[in-house]
Amino acid sequence: MLLDETKITGAIELQSLVDSHQQPFVIVDRDYRILAVNKAYERNYGTSHAGAVGHYCYKVSHNNDVPCHEVGEDCPHQQLFKKREQHSCIHLHYDQDHRMHQVRVTAYPLVSSTGALYMGEMIEEISAHEEVSPNGQDRMVGEAPAFTACLQQLGLVAASEIPVLLQGQTGTGKELAASYIHNGSARKFKPFVTIDCTVLTDSLFEAEVFGHARGAFTGSVGERAGLLEQANGGTLFLDEVGELPPSQQAKLLRVLETGKFRRVGGRGTRKTDIRLICASNVHLWEAVKAGRFREDLYYRIACLTIRLPSLRERMEDIEVLAKTLLNPISRSLKRDLHFTPGALERLQSYDYPGNIRELRNILFVTATRCPGNNLTAAFIDDAMEHLSRSHDHAQDATGQIAPAGDNGETPVTPAAAPQATDATSLQDVEAQHIAALIDKHQGNRKRIAGALGVSERTLYRKLKKYNLG
Repeated sequence: MLLDETKITGAIELQSLVDSHQQPFVIVDRDYRILAVNKAYERNYGTSHAGAVGHYCYKVSHNNDVPCHEVGEDCPHQQLFKKREQHSCIHLHYDQDHRMHQVRVTAYPLVSSTGALYMGEMIEEISAHEEVSPNGQDRMVGEAPAFTACLQQLGLVAASEIPVLLQGQTGTGKELAASYIHNGSARKFKPFVTIDCTVLTDSLFEAEVFGHARGAFTGSVGERAGLLEQANGGTLFLDEVGELPPSQQAKLLRVLETGKFRRVGGRGTRKTDIRLICASNVHLWEAVKAGRFREDLYYRIACLTIRLPSLRERMEDIEVLAKTLLNPISRSLKRDLHFTPGALERLQSYDYPGNIRELRNILFVTATRCPGNNLTAAFIDDAMEHLSRSHDHAQDATGQIAPAGDNGETPVTPAAAPQATDATSLQDVEAQHIAALIDKHQGNRKRIAGALGVSERTLYRKLKKYNLG
């Protein structure tokens, strides 16, 4: 589509500006047409100058037929031309091969020598450096409609301050989704603090969440800031909030209503400023109707509910998920692991009741049992059978099926894991590897957690679980 002479002149004036940027950069006019792109944009998104300039930005970047704001997205174009102010938001960007990129768009007002106002957009990939889990490795990937719709919802709520409730089956990545919201918000440079609601007794809840004063109870030799204080200015994520008993629900509600709390044994009242995100693997409103969860607390935390799709709803993402999950395993094992076509077909034929967590468990066991670098369908079958036997063994011993992972975390990817045998459970492999890392890093928990690819919070739970701490 041809541009008029005025716009061509403006594009020539501004081309030198876009070329000065190392990040992908585009210039868009008031009518949504792209006037200039730099080489980084062409390189990153597989387009040419001619394929972008003169075309609508929403068509080129988002595969939309109408501007982003008309489909409910945060549109920097709208904000910039109305207020003439810089604006930043999270977007899904598509390249010429229709691959999805999760990006942060920062729009700047630009004025030409003729006084015309343009929008300059700097585009930063967030998949590789921002949109990550606490261990810095996991990221949200996929192209299935159910997943991209969910991701768009997460990106939209990130710009707001309202409480969000994430609902989804165990293993769907609720903590990762909460981290995604935090990293896309204005609080991204402040703390992201997680509370595991499944492990807190009444006394531990108060001490961990509110903190305690010196001498508040036996063994409290000093003051300690609770998680509410640690999260001040940032985001507090309550994982499996539906597991809180009624007494803890009442205490949490009071804090959310007033923004004030008192340390255990303390006299002074303290304040905290947090963005609240909660998660539950059960339908929380059903828990309200059953009398297990306070209705007033529900309305306080569920201003907006986002459902995370199960892996069965996004089976077309199995290949990209499996390859993404295999990368850190390959690095830590110092092996160049690959899937054969038959292996990927086998992975795509399973229904994954444990969701993404179960997929990672299967890859973990396959990698530790496979002697070579090519993961075949036979090794995938062997891993699935091994995990099934481990679950059956746990059920025989306890009367319940053991969870595939520990509170949303999946088994570790070892640096030099021992080969699993039929008599060796996945937990045995994990415990042996953690014990070896304790010796290697002389008990330094930060280094051990880094080697395992988990957070220090998760490492603490694993040390306790295996009596290693």
